Amino acid sequence: MGLYYLDTSALAKLYVQEAGTQQLLVLTGSSRSHHFAVLNLARVELHSAVRRRQREGDLEAADAERILARFEQHLETKFVRQLVSEPLIDMAISLVERHALRAYDAVQLAGCLALKAASGQDSPIFVCSDHRLVEAAEAEGLVAMNPAAEEQKTRPFRGGPVFSF
Repeated sequence: MGLYYLDTSALAKLYVQEAGTQQLLVLTGSSRSHHFAVLNLARVELHSAVRRRQREGDLEAADAERILARFEQHLETKFVRQLVSEPLIDMAISLVERHALRAYDAVQLAGCLALKAASGQDSPIFVCSDHRLVEAAEAEGLVAMNPAAEEQKTRPFRGGPVFSF
């Protein structure tokens, strides 16, 4: 059993077909007894990503609605939610000082580090599809994985909705 912290680049792969989706679906499969955590800020990021794909024509409006409804349901039933707090923001600022991170990436990484501090011995595995963020997570002492690393080398793609999670 493991604790996995999904940043939004990984979380999106559970709902929209892209490089790394299959690896995450296997990881989250019902035969596994893993726990998955997300930052509550991921709600905004995932809604933004889905709506952007809808506006760009990658998703039909009905599919976008189903994806977002399923995600909101999963927030209540499948994910441990990490809250954004003032100490977490302070930690994100210190991460920006140490690493070349964008603001939300630093907040995501801070969320995982805060979860690690709160969970004691269960150190979460940071799951992310941004190479720079994976490197920063590893530099901060986290185990990190990029579910799309191999697929991105061979065939980056985006496709329709994923409804099997």
